[in-house]
Amino acid sequence: MDASALLGLLARSLAGIDADMAMPSRLCRACVEILGAQSGALTVRATPEDRVTVSSSDGMSAEIENLEELLGEGPGQLALDEDRIVVTELDGGSPTDAKFPVFSHLVASLSGPATAYAVPMRVGGRPIGVLSLYVTSGGLARDAEDVQFLADAVGTALLGEIESIDWSARSRIHQATGMVTAQLHISPRDALTVLRAHAFADSATLEDVAQDVLARRIAFTDDETDAVTTERTEEP
Repeated sequence: MDASALLGLLARSLAGIDADMAMPSRLCRACVEILGAQSGALTVRATPEDRVTVSSSDGMSAEIENLEELLGEGPGQLALDEDRIVVTELDGGSPTDAKFPVFSHLVASLSGPATAYAVPMRVGGRPIGVLSLYVTSGGLARDAEDVQFLADAVGTALLGEIESIDWSARSRIHQATGMVTAQLHISPRDALTVLRAHAFADSATLEDVAQDVLARRIAFTDDETDAVTTERTEEP
């Protein structure tokens, strides 16, 4: 399908979605509809190792994005890192993917059998985020070229909505990362890994753990063996 026809589809799909919804949510739903997926999400790059979910079409896609954020691995992160479409099966019966082994082991419990498509959204030739799509049977309704064109168009549209994106959660995570960096005398990347590991161990979200660190309910220390310990202070 040529570019003008795809843009026409996008315009018609957006026109049929509640105009009171935030534009990122409308764009996400339009992509799911046009591409014949059952679920989807839009994420934008905050740092080289970090993405922010700006919209998810339902609870399943939101949980999968949360899992990727928690683990720091998955098809979305790989699509952004390598600037290519990543396709993977989300099925507990499938072999563990060596490129994101923990994610592929855990994700089937969230989604059930499905195929995940992670498509980099490019603006000016550079990936600025990822369109993630989940299909429970068959494949997408469009070929890879059309999917990439639509993802790039949506990425460009998202840049125009950048001021409407809520960055507060990401700001709290960055602040908490800075505190753990100071507490353990490690690099920010390693501090973020510590936060992720703690969240995973507690079955919590990264944002929840960051909030506890900022509220000083959680502090990290190390001993003479360089083992990291956690001190938790309960609120009165």
